[in-house]
Amino acid sequence: MTDITEELRELGPWHTALRAQFPIVGAHPELAYLDSAATGQKPEAVLDAVRTYLTTSNANAGRGSYPWANTTTAMVERTRERIKEFLGDPDPARSSVHFTSGASEGLRTVAREWLPSLLADGDEIVVPFADHQANLEPWLEARDLLARQGVRIAVRELPYQAGSGDYDPDALARTVGPRTRFVAATHVHHVYGVDMNVHRIREVVGPDVPICLDAAQSIGHLPVSVGGLDADFVVFSGHKALALPGSGAIWARGQRGPHFAPGGWQGTPNTAGVAGLAAALDWLDAAGTDRIERWTVALTSRLTDGLRRMPAYEILGCQASLAAASEVQRRRSLVTFRHRGISAHDLGFILFSRGFMVRSDGHCQAGEGEKEDSVRVSLHVYNSPEEIEGLLTVLAGLQ
Repeated sequence: MTDITEELRELGPWHTALRAQFPIVGAHPELAYLDSAATGQKPEAVLDAVRTYLTTSNANAGRGSYPWANTTTAMVERTRERIKEFLGDPDPARSSVHFTSGASEGLRTVAREWLPSLLADGDEIVVPFADHQANLEPWLEARDLLARQGVRIAVRELPYQAGSGDYDPDALARTVGPRTRFVAATHVHHVYGVDMNVHRIREVVGPDVPICLDAAQSIGHLPVSVGGLDADFVVFSGHKALALPGSGAIWARGQRGPHFAPGGWQGTPNTAGVAGLAAALDWLDAAGTDRIERWTVALTSRLTDGLRRMPAYEILGCQASLAAASEVQRRRSLVTFRHRGISAHDLGFILFSRGFMVRSDGHCQAGEGEKEDSVRVSLHVYNSPEEIEGLLTVLAGLQ
């Protein structure tokens, strides 16, 4: 506990200043928002940027030559480069950024508009069957699309380590073969909260197989370097990174496989969403994603340490990482658990009646994931130690 206490104490003044920048948090001191894995709250800087854009230069991008249109077009293109910078892109001249409505649309775009041209009859792809369903269904749709065209591919399951929720590189080595052409993976798991160690996938599959990464739960929560990840696609949602709903992006490395260029006529972009996304990235850089990670990991460690002392609760994911002093990888900003005698739905209702907003359902996990509903507490920079202590007090009273 000492290291967590010291971590929170050291970052306390920093956190207090940042928490004050979220209007919705300040307007509802009686409530604790603990559902940031579903969507994040917005700092004033993001709201101001969107308001300023809509009231000073709102126009369509790439459609006109008058000043407002030119300003909007420049803003959109500047944000593409801003995303590359935020992701630590080692080769921005070769890579590309494409805006989407979020991670689900982004993954589906890669699956439908890029993957088919990579594959031939008899090829194989490896994808996760127990991550978010948005990172499974598009790849199955691509398989079915190719089958209608007479191209038969095999979809292999990306294997998991028993009891941890992490991927299993040893089992993966037995899964991949000479016809493996593509791997889809997740950076931070949306139920187990674990960093999925994508670098191990690259070590197993070698230098030539493209990897597509769902980064919906990592962008904005921890430092993300595409150079270190060595993935070929990084897909994320803006709304989970403190930007607006309906915004997101695909970053494409452009070095393995065919050139990525979504086909067809590109309609009007979500220009207000792009303006908000740029502002959110600026805010996150100023706040420091390294400090955001330290803060949320400390809070989730306090939560798992408290929960593990309560026999009424089952915490999902790696059991070796629950203690505050654990040397095993701690959860990244979210903890998922069940009460052994109260349904997840009822527990969520009880917690809201005490002022805690959590998610209580199946969390959109794909078919090979958890079979029972659970409660997920997911945090961001605006959450406080007092909220975690209050939550633990309520949970202790329900044993």
